[in-house]
Amino acid sequence: MNWYIAKIIFRISNGGGARKSQFDEHLRLIEAENFEEAFLKARVLGLQEEASFLNDHQEVVEWEFVNVAELFPMKELKDGQELYSQIHEMEDAAPYIHYVHQKAAAMQLKHRPVF
Repeated sequence: MNWYIAKIIFRISNGGGARKSQFDEHLRLIEAENFEEAFLKARVLGLQEEASFLNDHQEVVEWEFVNVAELFPMKELKDGQELYSQIHEMEDAAPYIHYVHQKAAAMQLKHRPVF
């Protein structure tokens, strides 16, 4: 068996309609014999996870599977191995760096051991 990382895309929409389009990207680990089987398994996962529910404002929220956007074969699984990377390009680096530091600080606070 082989391992793959699949990027599965969902569109999030609600009855309000006034908001910007939202998409959720999931990275999923898939075990399959070959690329074709991994792609099919990733699509099935996406379809199985489609959902709709009422939010606090009684609007219908829908998670609609869009498709599998990327599929990467993993040669091996080992500690510290890169699973995925994405380059962000922007005019001003400071807001992005601040955002990353804020996310890291929030994680540290959330997972701080309590004595």
